Amino acid sequence: MKIGKHSIGTGHPAYIVAEMSANHGQSYEKAVEIIHAMKEAGADAVKLQTYTADTMTIDSPGPEFRIGKGTMWEGKTLHELYGEAFTPWEWQPKLKKVAEGLGMDLFSTPFDATSVDFLKKMDVPAYKIASFELTDLPLLALTAATGKPVILSTGMADLAEIEEAVRTIRNAGNTELILLKCTSAYPSPPEEMNLRTIPDMAERFGLPVGLSDHSLAPEVPVTAVALGACMIEKHFCLSRKEPGPDTAFSLEPQEFRRMVDAIRTTERALGKVSYERTPEERKSVIFRRSLFAVKDIAKGETLTKENVRSIRPGNGLPPKELPKILGKRAKKDIGQGTPLAQELIE
Repeated sequence: MKIGKHSIGTGHPAYIVAEMSANHGQSYEKAVEIIHAMKEAGADAVKLQTYTADTMTIDSPGPEFRIGKGTMWEGKTLHELYGEAFTPWEWQPKLKKVAEGLGMDLFSTPFDATSVDFLKKMDVPAYKIASFELTDLPLLALTAATGKPVILSTGMADLAEIEEAVRTIRNAGNTELILLKCTSAYPSPPEEMNLRTIPDMAERFGLPVGLSDHSLAPEVPVTAVALGACMIEKHFCLSRKEPGPDTAFSLEPQEFRRMVDAIRTTERALGKVSYERTPEERKSVIFRRSLFAVKDIAKGETLTKENVRSIRPGNGLPPKELPKILGKRAKKDIGQGTPLAQELIE
């Protein structure tokens, strides 16, 4: 399948998505600066989130709407959090042009019908469904009906919920689906990532699978690619020292660049199944061991372990020939340091 000009799946480079989220701090100029930094850091795509506080929740002080202990957003109401974190909708078509001008894709996460319609008018190349919306089957069906590729994060979901979500998207007539292994913890500890799920998910569903990564460990996305991940999504900020609801689990530009470089090196190293010598290995064959005369051997003299040995380099007969030639006689004088060949032996 393709998103924009990028082919995604086995045999293609991992598609690297940089998530802006709330890291623009409500400044359009900073959002543009972030997109330029994403490009420099090696991102293939920019991802936004399309919602307002009122499309996500209601402004209520009730305990059900207040974030409890154990998260970085403790004490805020949901309406307060989303009012702080949303990306103004009027920015989004302009940011899409900025990204495309730099050769990157830009798409977004819709959270309700109004945002799906808005992104449809923007003609985004794909839609990302957040882990928290995986069980919103009407939203999944509506998004799938756009006919554009759907990227589905699976954080918190059990197998039955993922199966139901995949079935919903397919029943809407959309087969352009990518699953993302995700751990919905912010930041995610590596020991809770369970990356071995990636190849199992790919086999189980017959779909491309990537990773939506909220960890700060650089080894995590690299390992995911080694396990077959076709997409990596990471939050991106200019600096984690800046205030904001998402900066604590976002990568800074130089960290993102190192991650991309490590992923590209990993992809080159994975290569293909091959038992042939590489071009560089062919240069090294000469340094294998082979049979040499290690003493002067006169014509007619017997070849023994004392005058013939397996040593480097590899100019002579292979070492496996040693048992066959011991006890035979030299056909001519053989000087010390001469690689043995069949024409030297009676």
